Amino acid sequence: MIRDSGGNTSARHPPEAHVSDGCLMLSGSLLIENIATLPQSHEGARAIDIAQVRHMDTAGAWYVVDAQTRLVNGAGNIAITGANDAQHQLLETVRRNMPPEDAVGSGRRSLADRMEALGRKTVATGHTAVELTSFLGQVIASLGYTLIHPRRLRLTSLVHHMQEVGWAAIPIVALMSFLIGVVLAFQGSVQLRQFGAEVFVVDLIAISVLRELGILLTSIVVAGRSGSAYTAAIGSMKMREEVDAMRTLGLDPIDILVVPRVLALILMLPVLGLISDIAGLVGGAVMSWIELGVSPSVFQSRLVSNTDVWHFLVGMIKAPFFALIIGIIGCYEGLKVGGDAESLGRLTSTSVVLSIFMVIVADALFSVVFALVGI
Repeated sequence: MIRDSGGNTSARHPPEAHVSDGCLMLSGSLLIENIATLPQSHEGARAIDIAQVRHMDTAGAWYVVDAQTRLVNGAGNIAITGANDAQHQLLETVRRNMPPEDAVGSGRRSLADRMEALGRKTVATGHTAVELTSFLGQVIASLGYTLIHPRRLRLTSLVHHMQEVGWAAIPIVALMSFLIGVVLAFQGSVQLRQFGAEVFVVDLIAISVLRELGILLTSIVVAGRSGSAYTAAIGSMKMREEVDAMRTLGLDPIDILVVPRVLALILMLPVLGLISDIAGLVGGAVMSWIELGVSPSVFQSRLVSNTDVWHFLVGMIKAPFFALIIGIIGCYEGLKVGGDAESLGRLTSTSVVLSIFMVIVADALFSVVFALVGI
């Protein structure tokens, strides 16, 4: 709270406000602890005199500016007289930061307002898409330059991020895929038993896990776990101005912060996808044995004989692209963080949601492409 002089003087100089000869006379100490005692209505006043005001903080200045606004709305131009230099500067500061009259929106928006909001969101989405494409180009250029000049690669950072993205994520990925395999086997057996085709549950599990669910669910888990971590880590550095310090020293944040993270994801997501496939098949085999009596040897023989290797390769082909999507979006949102914690939390949530959405969109596009080429 800003005061024009120090000390607690509200008890010695209580505030007073009264209208005399068409002028609102204010006196005493206009401080936050006592302005509530002042009247809010000043009918008949055509000017405001604060010459007798001994002390005034920002709350008192707000009271004066608000009174002037109320009187202006009812009686034209209202002057404030008697202010010293400090009080004048304080009043001007408060006046510049007062919310505009139309800041409080109406409770019900018209169709035109809704269309305008939709248009603004569409334009903002287009700008984000252009910025993401540009950022993707910068990262790919840096990756290519790093491959040509391997000395630029920060190996320690790469290994660290590979451990965080890959090794630390194995338990949750394996458990999730195992349970997905169990659920597929159980639900599939319930439906296929009606037609006496329980043995085809092996084909159902193999195709679902190897082709789609294994890598897709792994990517979603990685997007929520590692993508958000990328945004939070880079965003925290942005808040502490460490990224600006790198640029001041002539260091490229993309080479130092982005390339090792993206490369770690590209290398480790196929490994996590492989572990996910194995765990899903194991879970399906266990439930098939318990629910249908399909022994592990029968499960294995049918899996090998009836499952094309392309089902596995389709999932592995998707993995690097999903990793690139997650890494690019996570780092991009992190570099957009401003100087406050609110933007960090908001952009971290945006990173997770956008990464998952784009992974699902990419998976749908891959499904269409593979269907067209007959894979």
